[in-house]
Amino acid sequence: MSSGSDMSLLDCTGARISGCWSLRSDRSGSGEDSLDRLLPHAGAPRRKSATSLSKTEPPLLRTGTRTIYTAGRPPWYDEHGAQSKEAFVIGLCGGSASGKTTVANKIIEALDVPWVVLLSMDSFYKVLSPEEQLLAAQNDYNFDHPGAFDFELLVATLRKLKQGKSVKIPVYDFTTHGRQKDWKNVYGASVIIFEGIMSFVDKELLQLLDMKIFVDTDSDIRLVRRLRRDITERGRDIEGVIKQYNKFVKPAFEQYIEPTMRLADIVVPRGGGNMVAIDLIVQHVHSQLEERELSVRALLASVQQTQPLPQTLSVLESSPQVRGLHTIIRNRETSRDEFIFYSKRLMRLLIEHALTFLPSQPCVVQTPQGPDYDGRSYKGKGITGVSILRAGETMEPALRAVCKDVRIGKILIQTNMDSGEPELHYLRLPKDISEDHVILMDSTVSTGAAAMMAVRVLLDHEVQEEKIMLVSLLMAELGVHSVAYAFPKVKIITTAVDKDLDGSFHVIPGIGDFGDRYFGTDGSVGWSDEENQEARERGI
Repeated sequence: MSSGSDMSLLDCTGARISGCWSLRSDRSGSGEDSLDRLLPHAGAPRRKSATSLSKTEPPLLRTGTRTIYTAGRPPWYDEHGAQSKEAFVIGLCGGSASGKTTVANKIIEALDVPWVVLLSMDSFYKVLSPEEQLLAAQNDYNFDHPGAFDFELLVATLRKLKQGKSVKIPVYDFTTHGRQKDWKNVYGASVIIFEGIMSFVDKELLQLLDMKIFVDTDSDIRLVRRLRRDITERGRDIEGVIKQYNKFVKPAFEQYIEPTMRLADIVVPRGGGNMVAIDLIVQHVHSQLEERELSVRALLASVQQTQPLPQTLSVLESSPQVRGLHTIIRNRETSRDEFIFYSKRLMRLLIEHALTFLPSQPCVVQTPQGPDYDGRSYKGKGITGVSILRAGETMEPALRAVCKDVRIGKILIQTNMDSGEPELHYLRLPKDISEDHVILMDSTVSTGAAAMMAVRVLLDHEVQEEKIMLVSLLMAELGVHSVAYAFPKVKIITTAVDKDLDGSFHVIPGIGDFGDRYFGTDGSVGWSDEENQEARERGI
């Protein structure tokens, strides 16, 4: 992965809480991380296929020093590829140091659902002018006034996040009273908990909140908490904190914050210690989430595909060489070593074929002998390959071999064995991917559910639909139709299209489980102990 990569879902600074991310402006960190390979190091014992976790195991996947939560995000779109449900937004309001974050954390812990974002209003303080910076240093700037917040940016950001889009969150530094240079990318939330002292002040902001909670805490307790926080965490002195409290904080609470209590759906006295109120909140949120559940895979499988294959589909010419490669990799008796070798050959042909669909423009160059040559060159800013882990990752070497300096992103999508639905577990995409042509890679496509989720992720990151190419070694007709129907501008490229699926949504006649056969995780007959030992030594 190039140094210009950018985590979009799980690589943002903050404290993870029960599989969730807390974005707070007083944290620091580089935000740099990498997935590496989701496979054990050399010498690790042979693995079974890891498509689900037992109920006794924690939802964690550890790779070295990194931890990835495996409680995936279910589909947030319908069979048409359009977003069909917005994130549920909980607004938390209350005076400074009233315990809003504690209440938020208690709610998250009790909810016990993945993909929750805790967003702090503190991130959206306005950038101060030099004069205001001087006032802030002297504790004479009013941070507790509505005018101190960038509501325009806040509303736009929360609206996009609620709609399932990727957003950038500013990081405010309270020691310097300014925004840090690097903003944090956030993407993918089923529930958003937004907390701040002015959460209920702006009318547009109120309209984005599905549930409004006011945390009511005694003023003396709030003062003690603020003294402790500002002195220990924000480097203030006690006199400055008390001066600011009496001059700005207390009057602002009485004038702007306390009156908004009447707008709340629920008032929580005593903050995070009120578990009765928190339990009521959690019950309501659970009921709302249940109403929004989708069954995309079942909808796709039930669709009768009677139309001819779409024009956006391009199948590699079935030459004797291609037919021969398919014969080898489809054969259940093929050894793992040969399966890998001939799969790589077929991938190389497929990637070369896919590159012919990239836009080009006339280009005249001078040959070493002097005369000009009328050629063509790539017409675009950049090319990014995105692999759907784990099997799609096997196609990366073929892309790198023919496309110099290509950037690579990764998306981990796995099937929930209870619901049968695809779930998003992890993604890492390069910066400014929205400007690139994207080659989305997966080894096989059956119903198209995982491919649709990956395309939806790219669209949520503002990649243009017509700039996406879905490249797969083998596809089922249903998968082709599903992707083409939902995303008619996506180019679909494969080496073969099989007609049927079995009851487990496997392509028929198919190729078997490509990832298991490639990585050696299914214990197929014909794979010797020597081959398995070789796999361990190679770290596969």
